[in-house]
Amino acid sequence: MKNNYKFSIDRICFDENYQPSDRTRLTTNFANLARGECRQENLRNVLLMINNRFNDLAHWDNIDRDRYSVELEIVSVSMDINSPDKEISFPLIEVLNTTIIDKKESKRIDGLVGNSFSSYVRDYDFSVFLPKYNKDKAEFSVPNNYGDLHGNIFKNFINSNLYKENFKKLPVICLSVSTNRTYHRTGNHHPILGFEYQQHEFSLTDQYFGKMGMEVRYFMPRNSMAPLAFYFCGDLLSDYSGLELIATISTMESFQKVYRPEIYNANSAASDCYQPSLKNQDYSITRIIYDREERSQLATAQGIYTEEHFIKPYQDFLA
Repeated sequence: MKNNYKFSIDRICFDENYQPSDRTRLTTNFANLARGECRQENLRNVLLMINNRFNDLAHWDNIDRDRYSVELEIVSVSMDINSPDKEISFPLIEVLNTTIIDKKESKRIDGLVGNSFSSYVRDYDFSVFLPKYNKDKAEFSVPNNYGDLHGNIFKNFINSNLYKENFKKLPVICLSVSTNRTYHRTGNHHPILGFEYQQHEFSLTDQYFGKMGMEVRYFMPRNSMAPLAFYFCGDLLSDYSGLELIATISTMESFQKVYRPEIYNANSAASDCYQPSLKNQDYSITRIIYDREERSQLATAQGIYTEEHFIKPYQDFLA
């Protein structure tokens, strides 16, 4: 089966007028916020949270805490496959690209691409493949090649000319820490990222991102309630500027306060030895409406869609 393929990119501004594309995964964090009667208020409030947090972290030469704002752009990546019998363009991943607006200097500063991360193939792997693989087994396990396809597609994309033409630096993805791991605070402190945490057994998500060629480190920025997981290629501490890292922190921590308030909007900060829990009752709720249960259900539906329209029809080519 001789196929030619290439990647393509679409961009759309994430602001209070954002409307999800027909090709956007409905489980995508930002798409979930942009539906329903409160959609515009949701978007306006989360953007305000991001800007406030950015100015809190970028406090130097910023007495009134209003010098900066963050513009967000949704980057959708598709794989265009040209096979002997048909052509398709399958939506692979969506990430966020940040731009920093310095109102004092009247200039725009590139942030980082990555931040959030959503993937149809990841939905398939976690919500369809793994349940089938472990059905009727006494103990949960994963095969050695689990995540290989997704990882190789991702590495092909970030090494492509298309990526290099559009983005100056490799992506940084920032996610919630795992609720089934314990994290230990170290003495290592970064001026922007804050105190580093470590844990000695990688989660399934950590291993999955490892297949994508990404390492992980866990940091809890100043005034945060819990550490964040930063996935990166290269050197997280030296490859990126302070403002670039602040844009990622302010964006993703704000989203996590909405999606994981039990952890990131808790009323007490993580201790030196910390295990996150969604059963924590001592937390504050944001004014932003988010349907976590719907998101979980849609992940399975989108995994099935991926199996039917991408994995099975192109399995020889993908192998």
